[in-house]
Amino acid sequence: MLLWQRNLLILWIGSLITSASFSMVVPFLSLFLLQIGVHQHVELWSGSLYSVAFLAGAIASPFWGSVADRFGRKPMIVRAGLALFAIYILTAFVTNPYELLILRILQGLLSGYIPGAIALVGTNTPEDKVGYALSMISAATATGGILGPLLGGAIARMASNRIAFASAGVLVFLSTLLIIFWVHEEKFVPAAHRSSIIETFRAASHNKPLVAALFLNMFTAFSIMTIEPVLTLYIAQIDHSTTNASFIAGVVFSISGIASVVFAPVWGKMADRIGFPKVLLIGLIGGAFLTFMQLPFHNVWAFSTVRFIYGAFFCAVFPAINGLVVMSTDPTFRGRAFGLNQTANQIGNMLGPTVGGLVAEVSSIHGVFWATGGLLAAVAGTSYISMRGNLSTRSTEPRSSE
Repeated sequence: MLLWQRNLLILWIGSLITSASFSMVVPFLSLFLLQIGVHQHVELWSGSLYSVAFLAGAIASPFWGSVADRFGRKPMIVRAGLALFAIYILTAFVTNPYELLILRILQGLLSGYIPGAIALVGTNTPEDKVGYALSMISAATATGGILGPLLGGAIARMASNRIAFASAGVLVFLSTLLIIFWVHEEKFVPAAHRSSIIETFRAASHNKPLVAALFLNMFTAFSIMTIEPVLTLYIAQIDHSTTNASFIAGVVFSISGIASVVFAPVWGKMADRIGFPKVLLIGLIGGAFLTFMQLPFHNVWAFSTVRFIYGAFFCAVFPAINGLVVMSTDPTFRGRAFGLNQTANQIGNMLGPTVGGLVAEVSSIHGVFWATGGLLAAVAGTSYISMRGNLSTRSTEPRSSE
């Protein structure tokens, strides 16, 4: 097995475990609040705990990206893994919501395992295999996102939510040990100095392909998260006879992730053949069309089928964006580039649920689907205009951001 293949295998396992650990605990924060004695403003606390980690991550990611370019991506993955291990273990012992809020802020400030894995894979994989490798990491995170709630729910049912938090910490620690002992970072050329956040933004602003990729990431994440707050309500509307709404909602949530696991490697191999811009456009156009197609169906299983097809197309988008980040940056800037990429993603994740809830409030749940589909179509059109010069080629040459 070649070194890049071994790195990819270990980082795939580590990303799956880390993604699963995250989704083991975050969906159950609201229930955990009740268990530690919070009975007033539970919804406000729950929303704050969910959003504050995204905000902290958006602020901290460029800093850690700069450190990664100076000292290596592997040390940053290990640092993030050990930080998450400590935070999850401490979360198992909290007694009030303020302690939980502090730990969630620290989680956002100190995390970065999966962005570090993406940066390392993007830098240490042969150019003609980058698309496949990035899509495999995307499939790993999707798999973890599916398995995590099932595992967390089972542990919480058999033991308690505190044990589930502690178990998540142990899992992250094991995934970090895999990185320490079996991942080797080659082709690392340290940056001459650790640039400040302002210098990072200034350097990135001169790289138009990178800026385009960052905005694509932000608006795509935003569009996905607009639907998240209302999807369960929509399922309840289209199937009034459903007696186990939570179970059905869980299936619908998971089904697009299952499609990602199946089809992400296919899109990755296609990106290596025809280029990231083309695959990105196919994913965005398919995602926009299939968002609109979710509106006519008033049977939950037909709706689920469309969600599966939606996932099969849309799983092409984020790996393609990550590929554009790789292709548009010099290796010595790549840690900072993926730090900025993570910031863009976190901003979209943070704003999307709020805007989706507001749109549903002033119009209807159908209005959210119309708005999201329209936004994805606009993003597809904008990406076509900004990248049409690259659509005739397989990929772009790395652009220096120094």
